[in-house]
Amino acid sequence: MTTGTRTATMAKYTRKGLGRVFGPLAVFFRGFMEAPRMVGSVIPSSRVTIDAMLDRVDWDNCKLFVEYGPGVGTFCPHILDRLPEDGKLLVIETNERFVDYLKRTVRDDRFHARLGSAEDVERFVKQVGHEKADFVLSGLPISTLPEGVADRIVAATERVLRRGGAFLTYQFRPAARDLTEQHFDRLETDFVWRNIPPCILAWGWKERPA
Repeated sequence: MTTGTRTATMAKYTRKGLGRVFGPLAVFFRGFMEAPRMVGSVIPSSRVTIDAMLDRVDWDNCKLFVEYGPGVGTFCPHILDRLPEDGKLLVIETNERFVDYLKRTVRDDRFHARLGSAEDVERFVKQVGHEKADFVLSGLPISTLPEGVADRIVAATERVLRRGGAFLTYQFRPAARDLTEQHFDRLETDFVWRNIPPCILAWGWKERPA
């Protein structure tokens, strides 16, 4: 075996070993290194952030929950634990590595993963048999998306949500909160210090008709 072949083989087994040892963290970090502007953070969200985000969801009346940018599924098990038995979780992700990982590791018939842009949420919602979503969660780095993309995503989200539903965001900068306020009837906010880095939480509610 030549030196070059030996080095390549060692690198391959090192990557496999890291995957076995670190699991989703290794996949997440690699995804971040490949597309940092789309992932937004090198560290997945904390349990405190997850609970704070999901506690305001009306789970008894949630048939379709949508998540943008799930990464390696940090939120997914917590959403599925709360979701009714007849509900569905649709995740939309632009990173093929993350989508492949989720399809291999999330074993739940209610889970549906789609490779694509959140701009196309209305099409993806119809693909899973719904006209409207009840709640939409986004961890997308709004402030670093290409010009115009964030506006189109939030506008599409407002259209696809049912009355009484909400758009949930967690960000390190106020861009997502401010953009949500422009499109939704009512805004609620919070702040989580116990996250790396600390983050701004926002819930944009699509109010019921008077």
